[in-house]
Amino acid sequence: MKIYSWNMNGIRAVERKGLLQPFLANHQPDILCIQETKAHPDQIELDSPEYELFWHSAEKKGYSGTAIFTKHEPIEVVNGLPEEIQAKYKLEDSYGDTTKEGRIITAEFEGFYVSTVYTPNAKDDLSRIPMRQQWDPAYLEYMDFLQKDKPVIFCGDFNVAHTEIDLARPKQNVGRKGFTNEEREAFDCMVEKGFVDTFRHFNPDGGNYTWWSHFAGARERNVGWRIDYVMTSKTLLPIIKNARIHSDVLGSDHCPVSIELSLEP
Repeated sequence: MKIYSWNMNGIRAVERKGLLQPFLANHQPDILCIQETKAHPDQIELDSPEYELFWHSAEKKGYSGTAIFTKHEPIEVVNGLPEEIQAKYKLEDSYGDTTKEGRIITAEFEGFYVSTVYTPNAKDDLSRIPMRQQWDPAYLEYMDFLQKDKPVIFCGDFNVAHTEIDLARPKQNVGRKGFTNEEREAFDCMVEKGFVDTFRHFNPDGGNYTWWSHFAGARERNVGWRIDYVMTSKTLLPIIKNARIHSDVLGSDHCPVSIELSLEP
């Protein structure tokens, strides 16, 4: 079973470029988690009858949003955070209410949960760090709650490079958005809760990135950041065959990431 995650930075743009269907045909993901759909389902027609599509779109059109495409019927699909977790954290700031931006969608299957997340960006001036200090623990609490029931796979754009080998120029970016102590410590908390960064588990080396700036040929020169992850409960490690970054897949400033499991859901 192949589970993929991809921040498409606009699913309609990827489709217009003629890149979505070839990706699905070539990679054949069993479950595809998408971030930054920037679309409502009535704004795009997709010829993918083999997939059941689940959307969590932002109230504001053309912004944020997540989706799950799956070949396997889920037991249940839930959008957003549980109300009891939302109530514990301040998830709205001057930029907006993150609970209305379609940032989380979670599907339950027989053997595990799959959740996808589009984490708020801290902003160049770090003005959304206070939000991140609410958002990160709120989402982690949700994933930890779920893993008490069954193993969890959660993936998406976390908007943070965890360690120095997760970006091409760490020294120049210390303290900047995506590489602040606060954001990196929040990632540490995920590890402390028993979740595994699957790509790093299989690949200890640097030079592997998932996002590149549009400027100065950054992608061609591989001057990038690894900010897209597939995290799993430790109990799933024995059945994870591989974890990959698909940097050859074009269409977005991010590329897909994936894991392959040796079971059916």
